[in-house]
Amino acid sequence: MAQKKLVRFEAIKNFANVLQYPQNMQGNWHQFFKNNNPVVLELACGKGEYTVGLATLHANNNFIGIDLKGNRIYIGAKKCLQQGLQNAAFLRTQIDQLTNYFAKEEVAEIWITFPDPQLRTGKARKRLTHPKFLRLYQQIVRPGGYIHLKTDSPVLYQFTLLVIEMYELELVEHYSDIYSLKETLPQELFIKTHYEGLDIAKSNRIHYIKFKLPIEPLPNFDKELQEKLKKDEEAISGGH
Repeated sequence: MAQKKLVRFEAIKNFANVLQYPQNMQGNWHQFFKNNNPVVLELACGKGEYTVGLATLHANNNFIGIDLKGNRIYIGAKKCLQQGLQNAAFLRTQIDQLTNYFAKEEVAEIWITFPDPQLRTGKARKRLTHPKFLRLYQQIVRPGGYIHLKTDSPVLYQFTLLVIEMYELELVEHYSDIYSLKETLPQELFIKTHYEGLDIAKSNRIHYIKFKLPIEPLPNFDKELQEKLKKDEEAISGGH
């Protein structure tokens, strides 16, 4: 397994659609893609199933899958090369470094697909829909741009709805079980990732939330948010 990882790490060095910690990319993605189409990010993209799927469905957008694990990025990047997808690329870096690679309003939308839900309340700040990260996204997403969350974790789903309510964000739509509405929802919601197939949460449901961030800075209710999470956790523990 370790040998396979080394082979993949070496291979992506020569992939034209993979950038590893690149410099001077802020405001220059239109040059990389050779067009001025909207740029859409998939955060913690893993093997890139959503980046590949979205690029296939939406030829007039450019998609960038972002992850730290180069051996995972290899899978999606290779598929794009094999399929000749010119509107998809992969960026290897940490999520909290996004502003080093994207300029203000350079990103049209963000997809967060099956991220680590960080189930422990003490690690809530690591959830990719925590206000800490939303403030980061505000620095690069254009006004009116959507944030999409797709997860099998009821904890992350409810947490995100709580954040939207507390911080008075614009909730566009949300579904607690997208497969019960398969005939009415857009095709892009049914792209399957490797982690969706594993059904780690054992919830038998896939949740989806679409929301917008305001132009003005988010209020600092972070302490109140954490206190509410702790109270809810204690209430649940006390009920058992």
